[in-house]
Amino acid sequence: MKKRCDLHSHSTFSDGTLTPTELVRLAEEKDLYALALTDHNTAGGLKEFMEAGRHSNVITVPGCEFTTEWHQKEIHIVGLFFQEKAWPEIEDFLELVHIAKINSNHALIDNLNKAGFDITFAEAQALTSGDINRAHIARVLLNKGYVESVAEAFATVLKEGNGFYFPAKRITSIAAIRFIKTFGATAIMAHPLLNLTPEEMLEFLPEAKAAGLDAIETHYTEFDEEMTKTAVSLAEQFGLKQSGGSDFHGKAKPGIELGSGRGSLFVPYEFYEDMLACADGFKAD
Repeated sequence: MKKRCDLHSHSTFSDGTLTPTELVRLAEEKDLYALALTDHNTAGGLKEFMEAGRHSNVITVPGCEFTTEWHQKEIHIVGLFFQEKAWPEIEDFLELVHIAKINSNHALIDNLNKAGFDITFAEAQALTSGDINRAHIARVLLNKGYVESVAEAFATVLKEGNGFYFPAKRITSIAAIRFIKTFGATAIMAHPLLNLTPEEMLEFLPEAKAAGLDAIETHYTEFDEEMTKTAVSLAEQFGLKQSGGSDFHGKAKPGIELGSGRGSLFVPYEFYEDMLACADGFKAD
């Protein structure tokens, strides 16, 4: 059987519902050869994740997914193979982002309260080991019966422009890529065609590659065959490597399974090897 991996997943340290240790155990059950933890804007779960990996046959990859901005577009940049000495630096780099995010979420909850939604910051905070985000607020709204699904919450009251949510200031995509490469990690554009059109990608990728971008995700849960084909073509056009992953969040994103997404996702183990080759000085266990 051909070996597979998953290079994009989330734990309770961001908006996932499994702990880092539980993720590793699930990866074992799914017969994955390698798994990356890429929590949003934090390295908080990496110590537990890598420790679990030392007692597992699954290769664990320490990562982080940075929420960034390019020309007022939200773009997610994944860094993989951060050495342990870099983990505190990630938190320092993102400190202002964390503060802005906390303030943004307090404002969102205040706006919802004024509109008659009875929810509190503490209820959302209880759902995570890290900073809260809209996914946690969506789950509180779901638990209290205000919406029928997390997706409905994001499409209605939590949608930017609907009067309740105003995004926090983000770091630039180029700054995030340069930061990742400063520590010798691998820089990847996550789910590219969900953020930018193919035409916008043609504008973004030259800038990103000049800053050090190594790869783009070509195999992703929400990509259909045509999107995968387009992503592969863009990677080849700009001389970038390919990565991929399920973007697993556990119960926060029902229907998305670790390693297989909605059932048809297959990220070859060779992608792990290619991403490792782009990292400078990382020693895989």
